[in-house]
Amino acid sequence: MSDKATLEFEGKKYEFPVIKGTEDELAIDIKALRGTSGIVTIDPGYKNTGSCESAITFLDGEKGILRYRGYSIEELAEKADFLEVAYLLIFGELPNKEQLAAFHMDIKNESHVDEEMKKILDGFPKSAHPMGVLSSLTSALVAFNPRSVDVSSDEAMYHSIVRILAKFPVLVAWAMRKKMGLPLDYGDDSLGYVENIHKMMFKKPNQEYKRNKIIIDALDKLLILHADHEQNCSTSTVRIVGSSHAGLFASLSAGISALWGPLHGGANQAVLEMLEAIEADGGDTKKYMAKAKDKEDPFRLMGFGHRVYKNFDPRARIIKTAADEVLNDLGISDPILEIAKGLEKEALEDDYFVKRKLYPNVDFYSGIIYRALGIPTDMFTVMFALGRLPGWIAQWREMRLRKEPIGRPRQIYVGANLRPFVEVDKR
Repeated sequence: MSDKATLEFEGKKYEFPVIKGTEDELAIDIKALRGTSGIVTIDPGYKNTGSCESAITFLDGEKGILRYRGYSIEELAEKADFLEVAYLLIFGELPNKEQLAAFHMDIKNESHVDEEMKKILDGFPKSAHPMGVLSSLTSALVAFNPRSVDVSSDEAMYHSIVRILAKFPVLVAWAMRKKMGLPLDYGDDSLGYVENIHKMMFKKPNQEYKRNKIIIDALDKLLILHADHEQNCSTSTVRIVGSSHAGLFASLSAGISALWGPLHGGANQAVLEMLEAIEADGGDTKKYMAKAKDKEDPFRLMGFGHRVYKNFDPRARIIKTAADEVLNDLGISDPILEIAKGLEKEALEDDYFVKRKLYPNVDFYSGIIYRALGIPTDMFTVMFALGRLPGWIAQWREMRLRKEPIGRPRQIYVGANLRPFVEVDKR
């Protein structure tokens, strides 16, 4: 195979190097294209354009493969906890016992949030969407931590990473408790990372917190499954904002805003809103499956199929088991969840969906679990952000350490040509 690609245009030939990744992915390096030929490529949505080289996550949508730093998502979800996976994504290797204990202790020591942050939270009405609240609070952290990170210092980088891993769950819990009218909670240093998140979110002021292993394990798996997913919309946003040398907190705030959209992180909220609409219309799942198959019908079945995975979403296989365990353990009788089960059963058995590989994806099952746990629908995307946090951090850190140039896409101009200015009284 040649290590060069040739472009021929208007009788001239231009050669460009071909880069090969460790999983045999091939890419044509066109950095010199405009300089040598005067032309640029156009690729709306960047569906065929690699923005960077990365050693963090490998994804093969055709084969249904997802790996973090070379480890399969299946093995990590079964054998690791979220904090181990966060360390792996950010620093490149799984921590040993001493490293993990020190990492957790350092996070605990930074878990306090400045009391003045409460004033910012108080400025939001209870009706504010938690994603808007979370993005604002994350950005506000810059004011209380004004120093920019010295990326040339391992110690400074580590402290900045630990600081956001410690404070972000507090902001998540505060966003939810604000919405539910509960007093703010600071957590408990005696608990594990994920268990403490659950406690901060759900502890009632007049009740003792009770640990449920099935719920904690399901949350742990959900966060692991959402921890990174290659160069998606929010991750690319974090990298491109960070490429201007914006700080970590500001870059993360931008990522949260990108995740908010219904075509990205908001998909699990859209799943529940769809299920609620089906219930309001009588709960006939067969009717809505027929509507989904009708090309003339505007109805869209949310939570099935995936933009990247052309096979079964590997994360969905894992979280389906957790969803079944949570529903069985809690013994919940909920018509919305019954509708979800009906849609799942029909999609897995219907030739139309099977042939097109429109299987339930991770958004479908995560929405079911979050509802079963009593998490408000508009908090679902916040939970996604909580899981994605270590991936965003890892991508930002990698981009800065590689000294990647500032992001600056080109365009093809299709507007008016040069024209004379006409005075206002002559228009």
